[in-house]
Amino acid sequence: MRAYLGGELVADTLHPLLVWESPRYPTYYFPAADVRSELLQADGALAHSPSRGDGKTFTVSAGGKQAPAGALTYEDSPIEELRDLIRLEWGAMDAWFEEDEEVYTHPRNPYTRIDILASSRHLRVVIDGTTVAESPSPRLLFETGLVTRYYLPKTHVRMDLLELTDLVTRCPYKGQAQSWSLRLGGDLHEEIAWSYPAPLPESQKIAGLIAFYNEKVDLFLDGVQQPRSL
Repeated sequence: MRAYLGGELVADTLHPLLVWESPRYPTYYFPAADVRSELLQADGALAHSPSRGDGKTFTVSAGGKQAPAGALTYEDSPIEELRDLIRLEWGAMDAWFEEDEEVYTHPRNPYTRIDILASSRHLRVVIDGTTVAESPSPRLLFETGLVTRYYLPKTHVRMDLLELTDLVTRCPYKGQAQSWSLRLGGDLHEEIAWSYPAPLPESQKIAGLIAFYNEKVDLFLDGVQQPRSL
């Protein structure tokens, strides 16, 4: 596992520790010997955690950039395994790599998996009573802990209604996505769909397909309306 700031290597380890600080995905902690200590300068600030105790924060300086509170240590943590480790703030670093593949958004959860299945179920996407997409061959994407997403070929979508936006989102499992808005009559439904033009290898089955937010449209699967996601 490696972390970079300003194009300069900050940490490189064969032994990262995955720590669940939130229930959905872990955080990387590095052995102190695998972090370049000359790039760290104490901030003189404390960060308290009910479970991990009092931590000390450090500014990370590398490649002409600075990341205040970009590093954190819990030298007196009640959790003994954390005492000799350094936590790098995910968003403070410019790039993260697992082996030689870049990781986006957050550390990958080893207990999360993605399955993409071809289907012959009939899917219809409706907005304000107008059918904007209809397909007899959607691909269903199942991701641990999340709602099912339905990906459609562009030939089955009213692409004349879609407008590509400047929004780019990233997923550690699927890669970088484009966002689409939809103009229907005089109404613009902003960022209502997305697609992955060049997804990561494990998600190639959805390359170039369009998915609509279940939360924003009415989905009919084999004629049965699906409940909207919250």
